[in-house]
Amino acid sequence: MPNTSNLDSWFICPKPNPEAKIRLFCFPYAGGSANIFRSWSNHLLATVEICAIELPGRGMRIKLPSFTQLEPLVTELATVFKPKLDKPFAFFGHSMGGLVSFELARLLRKQYRVKPSHLFVSARRAPQFVENKPPIHSLPEPEFIEELRRLNGTPEALLENDELMQLFMPILRADFAVLETYTYTQEKPLDCPITAFGGLQDQEVTPDQIKAWQEQTSASFSLHMLPGDHFFLHSFQSFLLEIIYQKINDINP
Repeated sequence: MPNTSNLDSWFICPKPNPEAKIRLFCFPYAGGSANIFRSWSNHLLATVEICAIELPGRGMRIKLPSFTQLEPLVTELATVFKPKLDKPFAFFGHSMGGLVSFELARLLRKQYRVKPSHLFVSARRAPQFVENKPPIHSLPEPEFIEELRRLNGTPEALLENDELMQLFMPILRADFAVLETYTYTQEKPLDCPITAFGGLQDQEVTPDQIKAWQEQTSASFSLHMLPGDHFFLHSFQSFLLEIIYQKINDINP
């Protein structure tokens, strides 16, 4: 279990905003770090503070071992989140981050009887869908790299750099293990609104799989399909943020 003596190391807030009415916690995709959300604060509402989650094994926490299963990761997150629940909050998670944020929302409900004001899930199929593709996290290195290339989320320059890939590979394998060993357990739907985003050219997640997030909430649900592949949060970031901030503004007008 990673050393979490410094709880704040889990949270990267590029532009701290103590006066914010709501915190938006952002969860990265597999292999991603908190840094992918750094520019989001440049388009910030005055009422929002963005806090990106820095998982062990990356960024300033690169020397800590990565989690390889979802349940212990979410259990640890629930502990470090407790001091951060002093004001309203929302979750955004892309791909792996969508699943992590969903299970964290369910655990916070169970442990502390709190809920996010809004759950934004992006490029992740609804959790009740069973994965029908063979796992890749334990593939031999050449095959694993080829799968990463197919997913189109890892820069080609990194894939071609053997030295960097030796550093990066354990993080990616661990994150894919988190996803590929996950087992969904049915619980009552969340009672916070869910907004789900999908990529129109995403080869990994179908529109129907995105739409099925509707089953996970008893509150309102909205679906937005954006141009782009699995990583549309980079190529169409402005569209994504416009929708997110509008939804948050509706919470705190």
